[in-house]
Amino acid sequence: MRTPRARTRTRVRSLPAVLAVLALLLTGCSGGGGDGERGDGTIRLRFQSLAWQKESVDANKELVREWNARHPEVRVEYVQGSWDSVHDQLLTSFEGGEAPDIIHDASDDLADFAHGGYLADLRGLLPARLTSDIPRRSWESVTFGEGVYGVPFLQEPRVLIANRRIVESSGVRIPTPERPWSWGEFREVAKVLTASMGEGGYAVAWPLKEPVSVTLNLGLSAGGRLFHRGADGKVTVRFEDGDGVVPGTVHDQVNTDRTASRGTLGMGGSDALPGFFGGKYAMVPLGFAYRQQIAQQAPEGFEWMVLPAPAGPGGTVQGVSPQTLSIAEDTPYKKEAVRFLDFMLQPKNMVRLAKGDWMLPTGSAALADPALRVREDGWAVGAALARGLRPAPAQSVRGYPEWKDKVATPAYQEFYSGAIGREELAERLVKDGNLVLARYQR
Repeated sequence: MRTPRARTRTRVRSLPAVLAVLALLLTGCSGGGGDGERGDGTIRLRFQSLAWQKESVDANKELVREWNARHPEVRVEYVQGSWDSVHDQLLTSFEGGEAPDIIHDASDDLADFAHGGYLADLRGLLPARLTSDIPRRSWESVTFGEGVYGVPFLQEPRVLIANRRIVESSGVRIPTPERPWSWGEFREVAKVLTASMGEGGYAVAWPLKEPVSVTLNLGLSAGGRLFHRGADGKVTVRFEDGDGVVPGTVHDQVNTDRTASRGTLGMGGSDALPGFFGGKYAMVPLGFAYRQQIAQQAPEGFEWMVLPAPAGPGGTVQGVSPQTLSIAEDTPYKKEAVRFLDFMLQPKNMVRLAKGDWMLPTGSAALADPALRVREDGWAVGAALARGLRPAPAQSVRGYPEWKDKVATPAYQEFYSGAIGREELAERLVKDGNLVLARYQR
């Protein structure tokens, strides 16, 4: 059984109590090693993975097996976690001293853990090969204050998954990563597509059950930032012209143009796929990894294509929150954990992980692999979009989870449905949002 490593200070015990504990350790645990170490000197590390698709789980488990076969002195145990509950589960395990040694998460979930002292600062621990292979913009997503608290290794842009027959037969210009649709052109294209589909058809399905990250990350392409850090280091919310482009487009497509389905606003991405396969929607904005589900579930003969998301004057720039691998501050085996990370994220292994998750690697060498640049299933489009990926606007904002849940999610949902207007949306995001953030920045 793993010995808990409590984060709180140990209370001073009386001498008899200390001697009793010592005697117990000597008689009952003779020959045992420290936390994570067996009597034979073997170090045991727990790696909690959030992989959930079969291909991804298989790739992670295979890499763990390969490591263990080559490194009998440092054994890694694969532990299955879940994206649905990872934040609360990690918080509980950190507080209880039972956190896994190696932690799979996403960069936008790390800020509070990093500031709370739960994650190891990886500066000085990571090999030069790894730090130089991953671009600086990706490292920015895991930098909080002066420290680096994770290794960003997988990322995915937002793309348009389109019904090839409907889009190509409409006569609209087909966008490319080099020449995407502008947000204005996207709105006009949606009108043409909707008209060509007949009654009951919509050009776009916006599955916005979780609207905040989609809105903020796509908003970068139009110059939106929403969060602004002052000279004192404190973050405030400001709603400027660029912040209104993406939500304004969605709102107008649903409520004015009638080119986007109101019924999909409360859906998750998977919920919109039956209508997409049935020809009710011509395009669905989704994360790049959804291609796996589409490839597996599309009916026979259904032809689909991957198009770049609309962009602003700055090109195909988007915010992303890369998947990350971190190390618990409490583990006494940081160097051994880093060795495992270096093995996991060798270019050939990073390609295996990316293919398993149908995502893009952050590493430059892995991203250049020909297997990730084929036209099949839109891999080449995604690889071309990688150069425009930037840290999500809320990446390092303390209090973002509360702001998202209590302020931004209901405000965006009401705006997209037409229940409130742009002025009230901006007021709630800014006024109510700054009240929330202020509590985290005193």
